[in-house]
Amino acid sequence: MQYLLIIYSNEADFANIPDQQKAAIYQEFNKVREELGAKFVGGNQLQPTATATVVRVREGKRLVTDGPFAETKEQLGGYVLVDAKDLDEAIAIAARLPIARFSSIEVRPLMVQAQAAQR
Repeated sequence: MQYLLIIYSNEADFANIPDQQKAAIYQEFNKVREELGAKFVGGNQLQPTATATVVRVREGKRLVTDGPFAETKEQLGGYVLVDAKDLDEAIAIAARLPIARFSSIEVRPLMVQAQAAQR
């Protein structure tokens, strides 16, 4: 089953990490990704929330605003998609990500189109 590991971090805190320390975090992440092999399906870090655009359609009218949807202490910073046998394995993978040491990672199973159509 595929699980989306949704990473929430304080953008300002991450921006203040020295470049050398960030490089070590990325290197550690790459090592975990390699160790996961086929269990690692994909993932990316997101650009800062200042680059975000929010789109809503209300009463047939498109509304476009700059920035994130809500003001919070932690912002959506990236995601990892994994193929795990169950929730316990997905949680174990999330705990191995170096970003887990200073972020929150929401683990959520994906609903494939066939499942969604049955609801």
